Amino acid sequence: MQYRNFGKHDLKVSALGFGCMRFPTLGDPGKIDEAEATRMLRYAIDNGVNYIDTAWPYHSETSETLVGKALSQGYREKVYLATKSPVFLIKDPAEYDQYLERQLEKLQTDHVDFYLLHALDKKKWQQCLEHNIFDFISRAKAQGKIKYMGFSFHDELSVFKEIVDAYDWDFCQIQYNYMNEEYQAGREGLRYAAAKGMAVVIMEPLLGGRLATTGNSALQAIWDQAPVQRTPAEWGLSWLWNQPEVSVVLSGMSAMEQVEENVHIAGEATVNSLSEAELAVIRKAKEYYLAQTKVECTGCGYCAGCPAKIKIDSIFELYNSAYMYAEQQRTRQAYQRMTAKELDFSHCLDCGQCEAVCPQHLEVRRHLRDFHKEFSENK
Repeated sequence: MQYRNFGKHDLKVSALGFGCMRFPTLGDPGKIDEAEATRMLRYAIDNGVNYIDTAWPYHSETSETLVGKALSQGYREKVYLATKSPVFLIKDPAEYDQYLERQLEKLQTDHVDFYLLHALDKKKWQQCLEHNIFDFISRAKAQGKIKYMGFSFHDELSVFKEIVDAYDWDFCQIQYNYMNEEYQAGREGLRYAAAKGMAVVIMEPLLGGRLATTGNSALQAIWDQAPVQRTPAEWGLSWLWNQPEVSVVLSGMSAMEQVEENVHIAGEATVNSLSEAELAVIRKAKEYYLAQTKVECTGCGYCAGCPAKIKIDSIFELYNSAYMYAEQQRTRQAYQRMTAKELDFSHCLDCGQCEAVCPQHLEVRRHLRDFHKEFSENK
């Protein structure tokens, strides 16, 4: 296992972190297979992983409890433990302290090494400011209940920079992979935070597992061009560990085979270890994925005012994912859930408002109609 500096702080963290939101389950997301999850977690720790990441809502609020149990028998002392304040549930400033106390109980510990404000966007950040969040942070740190303070993020780059500049944060957590170089905080946000001495923790390194699959023969032919042969997962993780600004890469592992593979990769992938020829192959794979895009939607949100309340940008995101990552079945299931909420294309008024405001000048209705025809259960 390789270890990296945690930003400006004098501590070393494993390049691979264990993300505790995708444990194996017994049919229900809230029913973790405790024996297997514990075996996986302890195997990772025994093989050098020292960064464990969980959160209040993971596995229907049961992940923290499982992690607390798994870190008994001396394992808690071997790791840095991270969890997150569920700001989306908090209505009153006093609840920050109350949730932290409950989390410490579930985790069976007297402190959390790394504490994050969970999934910040512009709206939730404003809520935190209104709740005088810095008072809570100062109090919790002074009491020794948290050691390092950060936030995880899901919004635009400008919002990310605003949050970074608002406080002397210890670290942040962003979604980043070779398909998401300009998504949300992206590469620019990564470097912006790192330049300020913040550690940067990466989530969704393989885009929810999409970048870990072999794909079809055309994609495999691209990987076969590389001077060094690697699995798709190894390419995705190596691309991240190649960058010096990356402190920890979180992987939400759901099977022991994934733990073993990721631990192996983490022991070999280092900063600036990929050659230009190898990076070129990754760029070709990215170009292949992008070439499968069905709709050139940028997700700008201009169509959000649809009078029929159709979630146009969400539908186009599903459409693209279905073809980019061969997720037809998953897309069909997601669209059925939208249909149940009456947010599907069948309610279109054919008013054309979406096309009038679309800055990409897309034939929105035609694309929606094609998608509905292919993925509706009533097709």
